[in-house]
This record gives sequence, structure tokens and C-alpha cells, in this order.
Amino acid sequence: MMRRCWNLLWRPTLVRRLMLAQMLMLTVLWSLAVAYVLFEGSGEGSNVTRSVLRAIISVADNLADQPQRQQQSLRAIDEALREEFEQGQVQELAPRILVWRDGKLVYKSPDTPSGIRSAGPEKMEIVYVKGQPWRSRSLVEGSTRVTVLELGGPWQFFVTINSRGYYLLPLLISLPFLLLPAWLSIRLAMRPWRKVAQEVAARGPQDLRPLTFKPPHGELAALVDNINALLQRVDASAARERSFIADATHELRTPLAAMRVNVEALQSQAHAPHQQELLDGILNSGNRAARLVGQLLQLTRSEVQAETGRQPLPQALDILLQDRLAALSGLAQLSGIELELQAGASQYVLGQRESLVSLIDNLVENAIKYSPRGSSVTVSLHAERGQAVLHVADQGPGIPPALYGRVFDRFFRAPQQSQPGSGLGLAIVASVVQQHGGTIQLHRANGGQGLLVEVRLPLAPSV
Repeated sequence: MMRRCWNLLWRPTLVRRLMLAQMLMLTVLWSLAVAYVLFEGSGEGSNVTRSVLRAIISVADNLADQPQRQQQSLRAIDEALREEFEQGQVQELAPRILVWRDGKLVYKSPDTPSGIRSAGPEKMEIVYVKGQPWRSRSLVEGSTRVTVLELGGPWQFFVTINSRGYYLLPLLISLPFLLLPAWLSIRLAMRPWRKVAQEVAARGPQDLRPLTFKPPHGELAALVDNINALLQRVDASAARERSFIADATHELRTPLAAMRVNVEALQSQAHAPHQQELLDGILNSGNRAARLVGQLLQLTRSEVQAETGRQPLPQALDILLQDRLAALSGLAQLSGIELELQAGASQYVLGQRESLVSLIDNLVENAIKYSPRGSSVTVSLHAERGQAVLHVADQGPGIPPALYGRVFDRFFRAPQQSQPGSGLGLAIVASVVQQHGGTIQLHRANGGQGLLVEVRLPLAPSV
């Protein structure tokens, strides 16, 4: 469970990618805004306007004969500038003022570095005190001069505001609140994408019809058009393959039947034992080839019936089982196998009779072929939760559980099989089961010996 949660958390998704892109874009925009502030804050402009400087000079001139009131008024102006500028108690960025009258320093802001010389009138210059840059600007009217000092240098400005959390703190506060709106907006925007994905996921391997959902969005419409074009090409290729298999198998039946007739005629004329052995080998090979051709025809017919969509009819599965077991009883007697049918009340399923006959024949013939002489093959049928459940159990060597998923592939045969075969029997059965909307599973037979094939088909409505 922990591994699954970890995989889901770190699995790349478009939603997460878009959310990360939005957060990255927000970070970039905020960084650009901070860079602009740095540029403006460290340029030749000043955060204290000329009118404020004139007001300071006016106060210093009007109260020149009252030094105590002059100091109080200048201190009030200084504190007002600090309060207006700080906006979060960043004292390092607040401006400092120095006021001279008649060449004498009459006021100096607290924490102002010493050794600052007044700049020329209306001139902005950078002065360094103990290696730290300060921007200095002065205004002179009469015998009064006021100088404004502000922290200089973009890097120092950035370090100062960042030390107070003015750069990272807004990002850390705003990003979590933006995650949910971003996620909701992306989810809503990707609804057409999910509709396409759901329709594709609902398709079976044989359903190659074009997608019905037609999104109006240009990017997604191009994807749907390409998927439909691919489905059309795959459908055409599969149709050519089926047509080739059907034509080839039909053409092979005639020469195989002629070969069988000729070999049987030669058997009646051959007297030497070694000739009989050779003819028997040829006849057995011809029988296997004829069986392979027959299975290929069954598989092709099953796929064609699934595509043509013929109207299914109610089929009495119990009666069909009785008929097919009776037809296969001769094969079972030749192999020394006892067939046993366990069926209760009639079970009806919707389907095609030929396909269901093919399903039963392949299951029972496989069970007979792989069961040892003197054993039995049990076929049972019962209803369970709206489904007809068919069990075919033998007492043969069985199939390793690791191969349960592969034996339904065409032409696949489990290793170390002693009986000859083509590997198409269970593929035909799986095709028929899928055509009828059922399921098929493999289990070990009772006692752990042999194979139990379980087929579940939906029951037909009340007949």
C-alpha cells in the first residue's frame, strides 16, 4: 500500500506539470517585480520628494531662533518619513536626513553613519562608509542645506528586504492558497481530455470503430482525428489478415481432404509393416493439419460474428451441452475417458449457437486429450448471481498458474506438453466468451490434479 501511494504521488501527471508551471510562472513574475523595485530603489531617483526637502528647510529656517522646537519639529518629520517608508519595520531601508544651517549641523537622524559629507545641490552621488554604499542627495536654499541618505546598491537592498522575509514570505503564503484554485481550474480544463480517455478505456480489443466524442478544441480534436485514423488503419489491416486466413484455410481443406483419401487408399494396398507406419504418420500429420485448419476457421467465424453484430438468440446451454457431449462420446471412448455431465434446471444465455458449440467442443476436446486413460472429464452447469457458470474439469497434468494468462494467446502452448496441438483451442474459447460478454478463468481441479476451466456467461432474460 505504501509503495502504491508513493508511486501515485511521484508518477508524472499533466495536472501536476501544469500546476508546477503555474507556480514557476508566479515565482518568475514576483522575482521580476522585486527586480524592478531593486532597480528603482537603487537608481538615481530618491524616495523622498523635493517638496519634503523644502518643508524640512522651511521648518529649519522658521524655528532657527528656537533650537528646542526646531529639534522637535525636525525629529517629528524624520519619524513620519520612517513610518511612511518602513511598511514592516525595515529600519535599514528608511531614509536618514541631515540638516545644516550656516555650515553647522543642526539635526541628524538616528543611526546615521558618521563622516558623510554633504553632496552638491541637486546632485545624487554614491558615498561609501566602511565599504557600504549610501546614496546622498542635497537641497540648498539660502544658508540651509538638507541632505537625504538612503541605503545604496541593489544587492544590499535585496539582502535587507529578504532578511525580513519580504521576498520569500509572500511566495510561501500565496502559493498554498493558489494550489487548490489552480488544481480545480486545470481539472475543469481537462474534462474533454478525460472524456476521450474514458471512451478509449471502455473499448475492447475488437472494437475499432472511430471515437464518438468530437471535442471542439483544436489540440484535442487533432489527437482524436489521429486516433481515429490509426483505428481505421488497424481495422483495415485486421480485415486483410482475417480475409487471408479465411481464404487460406478454405483453400487448404480441399488438398488435405484429398491427401487423406489417397493415404487411406494406399493403406489398403500396403502390406509391409514399415509402409503402414509411414502411411499412419502421414495420416496423423494430415489430421493435425486438418484440425488446425478447422480451428482457424472457427476463430475467423467467431471474430466475424462479433463484428457483424448479429442479433443473439436465447440458447439452452444445458441442452447444448448434452448434444455436444453425446457427439464427443466416441472420441472419449477411443481415449478411454468417461464423460460426466452435472446440470440442473435449464440455463438460457443470449448468443450464437455456432459460437457456443465451438466453445464447448474446444473445452471438452482439450480435457479429453490431456486426461490420462481411465480418468474422467466432468462438465457441470449451474446458475449463480445472474450468470450461467460452466465448469470443465479434467485429471490431466494441468497448467502452471504462472501461464494462466498466456494460454489464451494464439499459438501459445505451455512448455513440456506431451500432446500435439496448435495452441488455438483456448484462444477460440476466449474469443467466444468475450463475444458473449462473459469471463473465463483457470483453476486447479479438485485435489490439485488437473485443470478446471470456469466460464461465466450472462443469463438471458426470462424466456
